[in-house]
Amino acid sequence: LSLALTFKPIVDKMVFTSLLSSLYQQLVPLFPPGLVTCLASAFVGDGKYVSTFRDEFIGTLLMIGLTFSPGKWIGQDSLAVAWVAHAIGVIAADKLGGGQQVNPAVTVSMYALGKCTYTEAFVRIMGTMGGGLVAFPLFKMLADQFGLTPLGGPEFDPKDDAEGIAAGFSEFCAMVLLMILIYIVNWELNFGKFHYWIKQTLTAVGIRYLIETFPLAGPAINPMLGTTWYIFAYGGYPSALGHYFTYWVASCAGAIFASCLYVVYAGGTVFGKTLPIGPIKGEVKAEAAADSKKKK
Repeated sequence: LSLALTFKPIVDKMVFTSLLSSLYQQLVPLFPPGLVTCLASAFVGDGKYVSTFRDEFIGTLLMIGLTFSPGKWIGQDSLAVAWVAHAIGVIAADKLGGGQQVNPAVTVSMYALGKCTYTEAFVRIMGTMGGGLVAFPLFKMLADQFGLTPLGGPEFDPKDDAEGIAAGFSEFCAMVLLMILIYIVNWELNFGKFHYWIKQTLTAVGIRYLIETFPLAGPAINPMLGTTWYIFAYGGYPSALGHYFTYWVASCAGAIFASCLYVVYAGGTVFGKTLPIGPIKGEVKAEAAADSKKKK
């Protein structure tokens, strides 16, 4: 009895240590490199943008879960079903997430067009990155728990394209077209009573088309997806410069270029500066008004 009492504290300590070790192993994947920095950024500006960070974080979780699962968890044997599920996922993620941007390049465009401040743009990007860093390990745990196929992610292949020129050009073109689609369905068209559902459906179809048309970088058409997937898959930050050129430089450059095109068409400023040409939209309206007066 005395011997058992002597070893009991040691056994209890070993059990407690084992439990801590198990808990640590379960939680560590949910705190990948960079997550603490992302979470800390939520309080920039005296906490003014905490709700913005939260919405981007949750919106990103929903976006990855609902748009990456088609083809893996839904529609594995039917491309048509996977495409429809992806479209529904795009709409559901936006609706449930409150219509957040969940894309750093889109946020860069909004900042360039003066739709948000620099601080808000920074917090939005960090919220999106934080959501992506948590999403991939979280959904991996769910897949393991329920015996589902693990979700994949976009990857930059440096073979024969170490600098990411070809992949970057693909992402650039895809981002330009995505932004033009966003401008048109959100700011230029009005579908009346069913505006939200129609414009989100068109956005979903457009994203699916871009994924199939510009595949060289995964595709991502979203800098967050390329980088957070890499961190999840390999446990650290990407070392290839081509990765950053492809997913960040090219994507953001595409978003800024699209912003310039929109200002040429509709007017406004890019980073607070007016452009020497445009707005085409205003000129067309003026010409139409002049023609109307002449007819009268």
